[in-house]
Amino acid sequence: MSETASQEEERQWIPRTKLGKMVIEGKIGSLEEIFQLGYRISEPEIVRKLLPDLKSEVVGVGVVQKQTDAGELTRFSAVVAVGNGSGWFGVGKGKAAQMRDAIDKATVAAMLRIIPVKLGCGSWECRCGRLHSVPYRIKGKAGSVTVEIIPAPRALGLVAGPSLKVLLQLAGVRDAWIRTFGSTNTMTSLAYATYDAFRAAHSLNV
Repeated sequence: MSETASQEEERQWIPRTKLGKMVIEGKIGSLEEIFQLGYRISEPEIVRKLLPDLKSEVVGVGVVQKQTDAGELTRFSAVVAVGNGSGWFGVGKGKAAQMRDAIDKATVAAMLRIIPVKLGCGSWECRCGRLHSVPYRIKGKAGSVTVEIIPAPRALGLVAGPSLKVLLQLAGVRDAWIRTFGSTNTMTSLAYATYDAFRAAHSLNV
């Protein structure tokens, strides 16, 4: 979305929730505040306004066919990951009759499920104190897939497959070793397992 289109969308946004009104009035100026206050995000415009540098990545698309009385109904299913490359990450799923609409729905769902990513320097080989990796080993699971993210020294990079690298870069992790188990060719499960790992780390609050 171009800057002009984004500005136009922001001008047209009429908040439907108390949180949305607080954001547009400038009473809340960051997602960190929202999470600290325990608010639930119900409008994607909140995330767009507070994270203007948010990026999205289509994780996977598929066709869902359903038999009805009128015949076979074909719909598209999409999974999208979003992140700002600096500590925020979300994954969402959407279905629609058109692929573009399914991707848009998945993008909105991902924004509504966005969470803070706990970044740090958990590698005993590094200890630089910068937020380039994860602070400790974290693990997430989705379906039959398990993803384990292990702290790595600065400048090592991401020791992972191309698809997982994209997800970790969206979250802001620049150096890490990754171990995966299960049906790792299922990109959707990999995305949700990665999200689960970040969510588990956040819930520990350490």
